[in-house]
Amino acid sequence: MTDPHLPLGYSTLAPGQIANVVTCLEMLAPPRPRAAKPGDENFVLAPWKSPSVDDFRDLFRRVGQDWLWHSRLHMPDEKLRAILDSQDVDLYRLTLGDDVLGLLELDFREAPQCEMSFFGLVPEAIGKGAGRYLVDRGIYLAWNRRTAQMPIDRLWVHTCTFDHPAALGFYRRAGFVPYGFMVEVQDDPRLTGHLPREAAPHIPLVDPK
Repeated sequence: MTDPHLPLGYSTLAPGQIANVVTCLEMLAPPRPRAAKPGDENFVLAPWKSPSVDDFRDLFRRVGQDWLWHSRLHMPDEKLRAILDSQDVDLYRLTLGDDVLGLLELDFREAPQCEMSFFGLVPEAIGKGAGRYLVDRGIYLAWNRRTAQMPIDRLWVHTCTFDHPAALGFYRRAGFVPYGFMVEVQDDPRLTGHLPREAAPHIPLVDPK
């Protein structure tokens, strides 16, 4: 049987691969609601019903390119279409006036839990209160989406060392508790052509020659 655990010490990656440490966080009951902040009344979080694959990928790229989000960019169209149309996946857009600021995806496909599978803001919205509003509304929607006959008993999310450096503390302040770590190894999407080479400049690009 193959040992599922990484060995202690350093592990060398193949040329063109990158690795990051993932922190998994959860909450097992709804947290106490936090008081609204001035300006929260200007944000609108609305369901985004069955967007086109191209429209979804456009916002996904705007939100996630700086953090090397790429999974939905090369996922087969039919597989992505099935997720976007699923009755057990709730998709939302955050807006301020005519501007689209963020993306929220709540995945209920593995009952009785919910994963906050995608959560993020476009770069120009970071640090202006939109993230706090979005996570608080997302938590509320996750815990209140199901009826009393089919409640969730766990809400979870993950963040990683490729994300914004404040992300881990942000989720903990929102009420999530860390419960585990993973190491993700993947082909660098800037080398495979799924993201531009200048994306995520805080992550070194090691070009195998």
